[in-house]
Amino acid sequence: MPRWISFLIFASLIIIVFEAYAFQTIKMLTKNKMIRYGWLFVGALAYINFFYVIFSTDRSSGQTRQFQWAVGFLLLILLPKLIMLLFMLGEDIVRLIKKGISYFSSEETKALGGRRKFIAQLALGLAAIPFASLLYGIFKGKYNYKVLKYKLSFDDLPEAFDGFTITQITDIHSGSFDNKEKIEYAVDLVNKQKSDVILFTGDIVNNFAHEMDDWIPVFSQLKAPMGKYSILGNHDYGDYSKWKNKEDKKENFEAIKNIHPKIGFDLLLNEHRYIEKDGQKIALVGVENWGKGFNQAGDLKKASVGVDKEDFKVLMSHDPSHWEYKVKTDDFNYQLTLSGHTHGLQFGIEIPGFFKWSPSQYVYKQWAGLYEEFGRYVNVNRGFGYHAFPGRVGIWPEITVIELKKA
Repeated sequence: MPRWISFLIFASLIIIVFEAYAFQTIKMLTKNKMIRYGWLFVGALAYINFFYVIFSTDRSSGQTRQFQWAVGFLLLILLPKLIMLLFMLGEDIVRLIKKGISYFSSEETKALGGRRKFIAQLALGLAAIPFASLLYGIFKGKYNYKVLKYKLSFDDLPEAFDGFTITQITDIHSGSFDNKEKIEYAVDLVNKQKSDVILFTGDIVNNFAHEMDDWIPVFSQLKAPMGKYSILGNHDYGDYSKWKNKEDKKENFEAIKNIHPKIGFDLLLNEHRYIEKDGQKIALVGVENWGKGFNQAGDLKKASVGVDKEDFKVLMSHDPSHWEYKVKTDDFNYQLTLSGHTHGLQFGIEIPGFFKWSPSQYVYKQWAGLYEEFGRYVNVNRGFGYHAFPGRVGIWPEITVIELKKA
């Protein structure tokens, strides 16, 4: 059986379960046929639209905005229904347990209890929370930029770099943008940090170099007195699109690399630069993408040829799994690594200093924020742009500012 048919069968079964329980909730709360049929119609529209986009879009188009909006519409319908499913299924389980206890008891067996309207009301009320959150995330949250600031102290930091500041941005995903004014605001916000350097840690596009054409003048406005440096992310290699031939893919890749100097960034391809100040220096090391289960073009040893083990090093590596599996235990001692990639899945709950959760944490050990092991740090920036889902809920777009201090 072809994989796409198996996928359709499995998806259809899931949809039937979701819709059956969600419809039971609506039936308990209203007898109005217009509302009931309208509920079914909107759900069917979301599914039809999603599958139409999936199967009608040429893979050579990569990830389109049409696909992103289809995903957004589908999630807007599905997540509230998941809440309803949990409540109604939970009540069904309770009803069956009570029925089972009654059946095996010495008393007269009682009939299966009916569903309670209160549970349906509670389910619908709570389902409104993800619905409203997703709406906000799609129309406002994806441009709700946050500046996060850290001070990190190191014994081996050269004295001249005490107070040196780094602004990190990552995962621009320019092919997703739909609001120039908001992007200009974010670029201005980066400049307002007045950091010594700006470091960009990969994924400048979704698939194609031309996605940046309209944004080059905007990102060219980024300013840092001691330089702007960048690396590649997994999306920059064109691996998520179907190409007519290898030459077209290679041409796109070269065009993506050429974007970086156009916006004033020095692209590091498994290489390093020294940043000097008052006769002292630190090493900035940049590797190509290395990810667990992804492209592994990153070559840490090649990038560090000519760097001394005793040098203070800032490593730019797009995927935090590189830090987890290779970098943090490397004897060469990369004191600070800057990553991105995860986006925090663009969905979660964060109460700064108290609580942080996202489905992303079940995939990546380091998925958002600052982590430390063996006296070495990695910062996983939540991303500047967005991808796949056209919004952000609870995990906001991030601009990171790190101040280095001499311990």
